[in-house]
Amino acid sequence: MSEKVEDQFQKLSAPKGVPDYVPPASSTFIHVRDEFAKQARLAGYQHIELPVFEDTTLFARGVGESTDVVSKEMYTFADRGGRSVTLRPEGTAGVMRAVIEHNLDRGYLPVKLNYYGPFFRYERPQAGRYRQLQQVGVEAIGVDDPLLDAEVIALADRCYREIGLTGFRLELTSLGCRDCRPAYREKLQGFLFELPLDEETRHRAEINPLRVLDDKREEVRAMTADAPLMLDHLCENCRTHFEVVTGTLDDLGVAYEINPRMVRGLDYYTKTTFEFVHDGLGAQSGIGGGGRYDGLMAQIGGQDLSGIGFGLGVDRAVLALEAEGVQLEGVDARVDVFGVALGEEATKRMSLLIDELRAAGIAADMAYGGRGLKGAMKGADRSGAHTALVLGERELEAGEVTVKNLTDQSQRTVALDIDAIIQAIFIPEDEA
Repeated sequence: MSEKVEDQFQKLSAPKGVPDYVPPASSTFIHVRDEFAKQARLAGYQHIELPVFEDTTLFARGVGESTDVVSKEMYTFADRGGRSVTLRPEGTAGVMRAVIEHNLDRGYLPVKLNYYGPFFRYERPQAGRYRQLQQVGVEAIGVDDPLLDAEVIALADRCYREIGLTGFRLELTSLGCRDCRPAYREKLQGFLFELPLDEETRHRAEINPLRVLDDKREEVRAMTADAPLMLDHLCENCRTHFEVVTGTLDDLGVAYEINPRMVRGLDYYTKTTFEFVHDGLGAQSGIGGGGRYDGLMAQIGGQDLSGIGFGLGVDRAVLALEAEGVQLEGVDARVDVFGVALGEEATKRMSLLIDELRAAGIAADMAYGGRGLKGAMKGADRSGAHTALVLGERELEAGEVTVKNLTDQSQRTVALDIDAIIQAIFIPEDEA
């Protein structure tokens, strides 16, 4: 075979840094994502579906040109019309654009929205750090209320606890506001410009000095160990705001640690800023976070309204569950009922019965391919079903079907009638 033909039949794989979720692991992924979204809905956050790509200007202006996300990690390309577009690296800027475009900010406030899906960053792939990452996010826009900050943080905390995680911690700080940030920025820059910083870091200090405090290099962290901290330079309004947030979290029983050196990787954060950390994930310990972003809406052309939100990493939550050894009960079950039919006529009748169960809202499947009883029952076990329906030619002639409980292996025969079958599936024989 020629080299050209061999190349044609090379095995293909997913792009580097893009994970596949296949059964049975995909069931855990879906459970985590759906539970996060469910908790958001319970708190009054309505779903918004966002474009996967946007005008590049949205992220450059909204996320911040000094961030690694914009300067190094975005998937940006020219479309066929010559327009510069970018695969979304995060969700908040897109939500704000949609709120402005569709006038959602002209009604009742706050506007409370939730979203989920893939986001894209050209990062160096490693465990928990993907180029296509999956997130669930919420945004509450239009009200500058510390009680709303506490709600958003408590909601994220509940999301993690509802999926069974316990080994995480919440880190919290305040990044000040437009009134107190300028004076602090000047003080911090004065400190940083006295240090022997490399050219790139010095340039970053000129654009957004807070980002230097987020530098992970040991030499830079050592140099900035005595840097002035925003928490020590908050204005009275920001200090009071932060005290209400922490006090409300105390009342709600949400544990947290104050981390005065925390700087999130996006420029738009102000006031309350937070991150959830799980040490079981190694270097990529952040599993989610967010904060307030007063001024962002005005920055991308809308009203000067406040907002707060979070993004929770579904990928990292799945890895955190694995790190804690949490086994999720029943999430890998495909269906509730599995049909086993023996013989051509019984198989035809079973296919109709399975369709009736689905129409009644019951997850159901059946054995295909003319398998014998033993092979079909293996299929029932692998499906995760709690009940098997067994129908042979003899039962078909008698107008009956066997309903078998796959948990305790008990079974009974009932009339070949959808109502009788549903009753037998869900009501024990001694209660029927």
